[in-house]
Amino acid sequence: MARTARPTENRWSGAVGRRSLLLGTAALGATGALAATGCARVPSGDALARLRSQGTVRLGIAGEVPYGYVDENGAFTGEAPELARVVFRRLGVDRVQPVATDFGSLIPGLNSQQFDVVSAGMYITPERCRQVLFSDPEYQMLDSFIVRRGNPLGLRSYADVLREGARLATGTGYAQAGHAVAAGYPEKRLVILQDQVAGLNAVESGRVDAFAATALTTRQVARGSSRAESVPPFAVVVDGEKQVDGGGFAFRRTDRVLRDAFNAEIHRMKKSGELYRILRRFGFTRSEMTTLTAEELCR
Repeated sequence: MARTARPTENRWSGAVGRRSLLLGTAALGATGALAATGCARVPSGDALARLRSQGTVRLGIAGEVPYGYVDENGAFTGEAPELARVVFRRLGVDRVQPVATDFGSLIPGLNSQQFDVVSAGMYITPERCRQVLFSDPEYQMLDSFIVRRGNPLGLRSYADVLREGARLATGTGYAQAGHAVAAGYPEKRLVILQDQVAGLNAVESGRVDAFAATALTTRQVARGSSRAESVPPFAVVVDGEKQVDGGGFAFRRTDRVLRDAFNAEIHRMKKSGELYRILRRFGFTRSEMTTLTAEELCR
């Protein structure tokens, strides 16, 4: 999953900019704590029982609106942390402690015990499934681009990007990097930026023609921009077939009991409609609710 990140100059303005800036501050503050735990031996036994005894679960988040981020008041929020608060309280763990890191460090951080669960709306992919256990997805999602206002190149799919020879960017660790390469975009030409705010800046300044991310991310970050917009969501085409992605929580492969207990609560919330009521606060629509399973996506 490693990608090469290029340095960027971000324009820290508006709510999204403040979120990213606050996230960076929080991540720096957490560095000492992470260094102290990063080399510790992963505890054996029942992870759920351990978390109940501790009364706290550490959530790995990556500062992507609206999945898991720091809001303008300095509070950790997002669809995944808010969902985690509800689920873990029902599992007997009353406190959640978000730990900020960059997206590409989420799985390594989980497996080195820097946090207990990845709570970042992470796409479930076969490659990631070889490294961690996933809950069943809480949402399904299509891709989209941030483009210059008016979409002068008519970019509505990766095929359009290839046809126009457009300059394409995406975020560090984003699944869209793989989507673009699978569609035929040369990996060496793909620009990897820090996050969605850097992507918006790059499009607005004309450094790239499009920034690829989830449809929900692009419509959130482009909202209010006078120079950029998001394109309609589109399905990725892989080996000639359209693909829909789903995002869920990630657990260490040794923590199957914890994952299964979490899954049971997610299924109850899907049936009752409570899951959608939580996610719609963050811009999700009913069309982004899903019955997909982790097993299907891992294949």
